[in-house]
Amino acid sequence: MSRAQRKMDHINYALTTGQGTGAMFDDVRFVHQALPGLGVADIDLRPETGDLNLKSPVFINAMTGGGGEHTEKLNAILARAARETGMAMAVGSQMSAIKDPSERASFKTVRKENPDGIIFSNLGSEASLEQAREAVEIIEANALQIHLNVVQELTMPEGDRNFKGALDRIQLIADSIDVPVIVKETGFGISYETAVKLAGTKISAIDVSGYGGTNFAKIENERRAKKLAYFQEWGIPTAAAIIEVRQAFPSTVLASGGIRDAQDMVKAFLLGADAAGLAGTFLKVAVEEGESALIRNVAELHEDLAMMMTALGAQSIRELQKCPAVLSGELAAYLTARGFDPSLFARVSKN
Repeated sequence: MSRAQRKMDHINYALTTGQGTGAMFDDVRFVHQALPGLGVADIDLRPETGDLNLKSPVFINAMTGGGGEHTEKLNAILARAARETGMAMAVGSQMSAIKDPSERASFKTVRKENPDGIIFSNLGSEASLEQAREAVEIIEANALQIHLNVVQELTMPEGDRNFKGALDRIQLIADSIDVPVIVKETGFGISYETAVKLAGTKISAIDVSGYGGTNFAKIENERRAKKLAYFQEWGIPTAAAIIEVRQAFPSTVLASGGIRDAQDMVKAFLLGADAAGLAGTFLKVAVEEGESALIRNVAELHEDLAMMMTALGAQSIRELQKCPAVLSGELAAYLTARGFDPSLFARVSKN
């Protein structure tokens, strides 16, 4: 099977399997502030994301590219929506375009449609420094995502089976290229232990990409004769992954994986994330409702964020990270078992 066909399979299965559950945001409850001391007009949604320079706390996460004309059209829609709403956008893995130049059009359309926007290149951790530089050059990217997808590759019938040297390659790329590097998972979460390793490199951000959103184990299992059922529920729930990474990594933390709406975003920010990425949700709106609906959807997300931040008395994303919340249920049990104290989030002095 060609890479292009595999990309189309991923898109089709992502649409049919839908968003998962289990990100554990439902176990986070806000502590209401009856005297917030500000108004909606005072809210500043611009996140503090270091050299990523994001203008919106919401971004389109990696999903499409390398599937021929169909994904080229999808990427054009997403790029225009990003342009109109101020969001950053990540493309899907560019390895197909590096190995087959005929696939580059589906990626280049993103820069064509959004010439001044913030765009992330994307490659897997198997990529070399030369391939990283080429990926950035193809779309004149502002940053590079390096994705970690061990479980997806193991479930993929034709996937990789050897993951040696990934950290060394990440470190070399972060040391050598001229744009910031983001390391992200692909829906299975990043642990405290992994974040500690990444904190020893020069990367600029970690995207936790936790369990609870598009499930690539399920997607790849749809393409297998023998299902690997043990990977179906594998991963660190996104809410827990944010806390794990925030404790180990001092720079920008991005949240993705099962973020359904603005309320989940506010919870992600409160737990320690600086911005939030959506992929499957935006893809579904783009395919089923069209470009105008997607732009309206993002505008409503921004509006809802400002309303909830006002109710919590938080003028900025950074102030949201200081707001108290009560963590309960499975999330609290998970964190306690991992050695984190969930009650710290309920205390005013948690930061």
